[in-house]
Amino acid sequence: MKTLYGKLSLNVGLSNECSCSYKTCFPFPVQYRLLPKTARKTILMAVKKKESPASDGWKKKNDLIENLTTGIRTGLCAITAAALLSSNCPASAEFLTVAFPASQAREVNIVQRTLVEAWGVIRESFVDPTYNHQDWDLKLQQTLVEMFPLKTEDAAYNKISSMIATLGDPFTRLISPKEYQSFRIGSDGNLQGVGLFIGTEPHSGRLIVLSSVDGSPGARAGIHTGDELVEIDGELLNGKSGEEAAQKLRGPVGTSVTIKLRNVNLSRETILLSPVSSSVIPHKTKDGQLMKTGYVRLSAFSQTAATDMENVIVALEDQDVHSYILDLRNNPGGLVKAGLDVAQIWLDGNETLVNTIDRDGNMLPINMINGRALTHDPLVVLVNEGSASASEILAGALHDNGRAKLVGHKTFGKGKIQSVTELHDGSALLVTVAKYISPAMHDIDQVGILPDVQCMPDMLSPAKIDSNLGKTVRSGAEDDSDPASSLEKDSCIIVAEDELDLQRSSKGSPS
Repeated sequence: MKTLYGKLSLNVGLSNECSCSYKTCFPFPVQYRLLPKTARKTILMAVKKKESPASDGWKKKNDLIENLTTGIRTGLCAITAAALLSSNCPASAEFLTVAFPASQAREVNIVQRTLVEAWGVIRESFVDPTYNHQDWDLKLQQTLVEMFPLKTEDAAYNKISSMIATLGDPFTRLISPKEYQSFRIGSDGNLQGVGLFIGTEPHSGRLIVLSSVDGSPGARAGIHTGDELVEIDGELLNGKSGEEAAQKLRGPVGTSVTIKLRNVNLSRETILLSPVSSSVIPHKTKDGQLMKTGYVRLSAFSQTAATDMENVIVALEDQDVHSYILDLRNNPGGLVKAGLDVAQIWLDGNETLVNTIDRDGNMLPINMINGRALTHDPLVVLVNEGSASASEILAGALHDNGRAKLVGHKTFGKGKIQSVTELHDGSALLVTVAKYISPAMHDIDQVGILPDVQCMPDMLSPAKIDSNLGKTVRSGAEDDSDPASSLEKDSCIIVAEDELDLQRSSKGSPS
């Protein structure tokens, strides 16, 4: 989500080196000026008196401010900060003004503005109105003073991160423009590149291929999981992060890039990153019926997740599957709206999908409106300790509304919702704005969701599969390249199929 601000305009005043100012509405009159350290105590006194701007006392203090700032070489800049509270500003609303000395280092000056933007968004939307039991306005003042003498952009951004860290919430954070680009790629569901996922091997620090997108240039070149990247376009990757390597692999469609695994030259293309994959798993029940289970793996909640899943369910219905396994294991979440949209694929009516609790403690249920599920076949959802955030919202919605059984291990326990605000410099601020609980009022944050049936995450041998509750491995030689064959070795899927058999038997045999 992109937070919109009023029109930016140069704050003409004491110096041409000033940053810009932008405006927003506040439900109460506030005027807050932050000046250099030498003037700080006097200015704070003026703020704490809370005198009317029309009073003689306020006029005298404004005169004092002018005198104190006359000799400041760097000049002052007024910036009005914070996220827009509503689309229409009430006539009585006034502006929150923050004045600060503009750094002579241009790159630090830009980050100063980012600091005030971030501070303001947090001030108006952070889920904890006490800001972790601290004076958030004073925290801005302290950070501005600490940032002023800095010389580099990185040092200035570190100051913002340090300020945000005092909130005690690891999910509220600032991400750089490059990180935000990657974040948007994951959310939008497509990129221009070669279709390789790169990561750092934790022990050696080597860059390795985590996976390749089916049909991508990387996959067609025969690059496999575990291959080590040594160079990209002749540049050694020693000391580079996975994200830095991924940035070098991206580029306009039609251009090429050479990577040193085996000196492979790859053409860049548009890569569609579908988070949904599927397969059909055949098996026999204890009474000898041959059944087909539709297996659907959802790896992330991107903008395309719900549409991709709809297409997969329709295709599986055309193959006459009798039941479904929805695999959310190791799905860390993503867009909350995507999770809610996916839930509606499986549910009917006006069911509650999740309850949110805002910073004032108000609970707001999010309900479907005349929902119509694509299928009513039995459903089991697989979860584990890597299932978090939107995964837990979806699992809770399907479980608490009686649509699915949960199999696996207790989920991660991230019961907080973040908004994403793009800032003027291309960076983005993730802010925790609400907590959520399941439709049945179960707390999730730092607790997680317990499955109905637990399973061991090991892979069983074919002999064990063959003897497990009458299920059989397909006849003939086993093909490890067949996704369904590989899935049949997953013990949690075997347990899920047992649960599906129980659901089918309780509802009668299919005709």
